[in-house]
Amino acid sequence: MTVRVRFAPSPTGYVHIGGLRTALYNYLFAKQNDGKYILRIEDTDRTRYVEGAVEGIVKAMEWSGVMHDEGLFLEDGKLVQRGECGPYVQSERLDIYKEYIEKLLEGGHAYYCFCSKERLEKVRQEQKAKGLTPKYDGFCRDISLQEARKRAANGEAHVIRLRLPENKDITFDDIVRGKVTMNTSDLDDQVLMKTDGYPTYHFAVIVDDHLMGITHVIRGEEWLSSTPKHIFMYEAFGWEAPQFVHLPNILNKNKKKLSKRHGDVAVEDFEKKGYLPEALVNYIALVGWNPEGTGEIMSIEEMIEKFSLDRVSKSGGVFDVDKLNWVNSHYIKNGDLDRLTKLCIPYLVEDGLIKEEEKDEKFEWVKRIVKSAQERIEYLAQISEYAKRFFGEEVELENEDVKDMLKKEHVASLLNIFKDKVKNADEINDEFGKKVFKMIQKESGIKGKNLYMPIRAALTGQLHGPDIDQIIVILGRDTIIKRVEYVEKNYI
Repeated sequence: MTVRVRFAPSPTGYVHIGGLRTALYNYLFAKQNDGKYILRIEDTDRTRYVEGAVEGIVKAMEWSGVMHDEGLFLEDGKLVQRGECGPYVQSERLDIYKEYIEKLLEGGHAYYCFCSKERLEKVRQEQKAKGLTPKYDGFCRDISLQEARKRAANGEAHVIRLRLPENKDITFDDIVRGKVTMNTSDLDDQVLMKTDGYPTYHFAVIVDDHLMGITHVIRGEEWLSSTPKHIFMYEAFGWEAPQFVHLPNILNKNKKKLSKRHGDVAVEDFEKKGYLPEALVNYIALVGWNPEGTGEIMSIEEMIEKFSLDRVSKSGGVFDVDKLNWVNSHYIKNGDLDRLTKLCIPYLVEDGLIKEEEKDEKFEWVKRIVKSAQERIEYLAQISEYAKRFFGEEVELENEDVKDMLKKEHVASLLNIFKDKVKNADEINDEFGKKVFKMIQKESGIKGKNLYMPIRAALTGQLHGPDIDQIIVILGRDTIIKRVEYVEKNYI
């Protein structure tokens, strides 16, 4: 059996971080089993459709590197479909759904319902008042198919509902949850086709998964309670059901379902803040999956090798931004410097530190700043705040300790010697940055903290920070001299 899985988001907005994890687990399972991973767009709820959301979904997948084998792709900014089981957009499959709903109607597994919204709401309120679980009361179940077709042909508004058997246990095996049994008495006669002629999720997903040869349905736990209805429809059609896998929710620190109210939850939010895709994917894989005998930093290839649905947790995983920051900082520290610099430059442009037209000529200079920052930032949007220390000719002292350091008796002469070395240097480069302190020590006898800290304080207003030899090269001759003179005038 060739494994075939799918990620099937609705174009109702951004890709939630939980959606990315669902896509990732599908991707890892497919790749581990030499199978196929499909991206399908479930857009049958036209009231919630958001313009541009499909493109956003595909872009999020491309950015994350969790790329599908079949489905929708962007080519030259345009959406295209590739694969043998298309269309991969549900709104383009309406004729297919009409064909299969007829089979359910003819088999007595579905029926027309002509109840108005007002009647349905009244029934719901009456059931609630009696302490019952609100569900459809079966008012239209006994209308003959012949009569129902006549009423529908005459233009009477209707939906088509699933006809569930009464008081029947439906059992299925879930890889994460184990054996699950629900009785149809606790389930509703689900709407399968809406008044607008579009299928609901519950009907379209069955037809599409079967026709696209899906072998494993890996999705969020919110669909667990609907699965018995899906199982029943597979049986009604005479189809073999796929293996079901219901993933736990991603929770916030308060153990509530992660939502926009609690901060960033969209993939694009993390992209905008400068999280590296490999870091986000690495971290999100571990929120609900416990790989056996491995560290927390894993490449996508390592995840493919180690992934196991058997080790997916039943309980929700907590999304910890601090832990994500730790993972991301690891990837920044070990990242390619040219790539990181290209990713950092837009933040510096946006914050007015460099101009758009300067980004090429200042690339090597910015690269030095990024190299200096690699050990000190958790995500790339922090580069602007970090880089500000290298702009301008004035120095603001961080605290009283800095002021005290600059008031020491030897500092005035030390800064004069340092300034003289900078003025007379052939070039302010890496070699100069490394040897200037040895030269000053030899000449003045000053060493250790009494040598390094006053110079750092004069250049940055701080006693601790990036390597001082890097700071010297980044600032350059003119800025160094002007900053030292500013400190001499205002603080000494």
